[in-house]
Amino acid sequence: MSALCDVVPPGVVTGDDLIKLMDHARLNGYAIPAVNCTSSSTANSVMEAARKAGCPVIIQVSNGGGAYMCGKGLKTSESATIGSVALAMHVRSVAKYYGIPVVLHSDHCAKKLLPWFDGMLKADEEFFAKYGEPLFSSHMLDLSEEPDEENIAICVEYFKRMAPMKIWLEMEIGITGGEEDGVNNENIDPEKLYTSPEQVWSVYQALSKIGSMFSIAAAFGNVHGVYKPGNVVLSPEKLGKHQEYAKAKIGGDDKPLYLVMHGGSGSTDAEIKTAVSHGVVKMNIDTDTQWAYWDGLRLFEKEKKDFLQGQIGNPTGKDKPNKKFYDPRVWLRKAEESMVKRVMVSCEKLGCTGTYKVSEALGAPQIGEPKKGISPAVFVAAGAIAGAVATALLKK
Repeated sequence: MSALCDVVPPGVVTGDDLIKLMDHARLNGYAIPAVNCTSSSTANSVMEAARKAGCPVIIQVSNGGGAYMCGKGLKTSESATIGSVALAMHVRSVAKYYGIPVVLHSDHCAKKLLPWFDGMLKADEEFFAKYGEPLFSSHMLDLSEEPDEENIAICVEYFKRMAPMKIWLEMEIGITGGEEDGVNNENIDPEKLYTSPEQVWSVYQALSKIGSMFSIAAAFGNVHGVYKPGNVVLSPEKLGKHQEYAKAKIGGDDKPLYLVMHGGSGSTDAEIKTAVSHGVVKMNIDTDTQWAYWDGLRLFEKEKKDFLQGQIGNPTGKDKPNKKFYDPRVWLRKAEESMVKRVMVSCEKLGCTGTYKVSEALGAPQIGEPKKGISPAVFVAAGAIAGAVATALLKK
């Protein structure tokens, strides 16, 4: 197996480079941390952590995170799309300078949030038409609250629209418990927290007819958030059953499926290791990094409290200025440093640390270089039109 740095370039990766990255993770037994980001500060923290750990990373934005990035004071139905695109453009502006591969991903999109998904795909199509690649690397559809047949059918129609641009699709079948971004599954039937091999196979059968760039978040007791030990029973060994079932159907690799682990915060090292051993290539992290970001600020405030009570006056003198303590760049940096450390912990637990030799070459923004020759729009138009029409019919 080639070294990852020899086959995947630094910076935002899409299309064929993304396939190479996911294959390298699956075949070499590690997973890539996917961290929810809500600002340039948190996104930079994730990339800094990956650079220090020497590994690829996934920056993902949720509907609520996109709306926050747009600015909570801006009241518009398009705020989630606007903010998600803005975060993607920021990451594209700086990712290559960090010298590691970065996947740009959008997180859980329930049926009620499909207008947000449509907005991001429109941005992808516009970017692709100009530059020959999509704005985002991948998107997730979470229609697990819907009947399996409807869930898969909607994923199929969107995947048809995404495939011409080589955008990766992540989908969920089976339900992740807890609450995240306005989707509350805290009182769900416990049986629905465990996906069967037959359900996973149904997804594979439908999506593989369109392309290979998809992954499946199969539930194995996962819950968003952090809970007391014993309150959540994870069964990551069930993921191995999904792989065995698929292999029996199609042959080939022992782990033919690209699997995803949700609700990674609070999971034990053993649970994570077992999940990765069964073909998990991506693990979502949010709650733990949220706490880490806050904890850095909390500790700073505790240590410097007497210097943060006014602009002038502190223990060193009543006329001494406190600007160097309350300057946002100071206390935000403490939050970032704490988050960097926590992301690096996840890199280590997922076996990702040291998988990429950090590039020291001078970086460059990835905000688009016009392609010469036939416009890429020619190749995406048919898929986009067909997907849009089918999606509109499904929403009726």
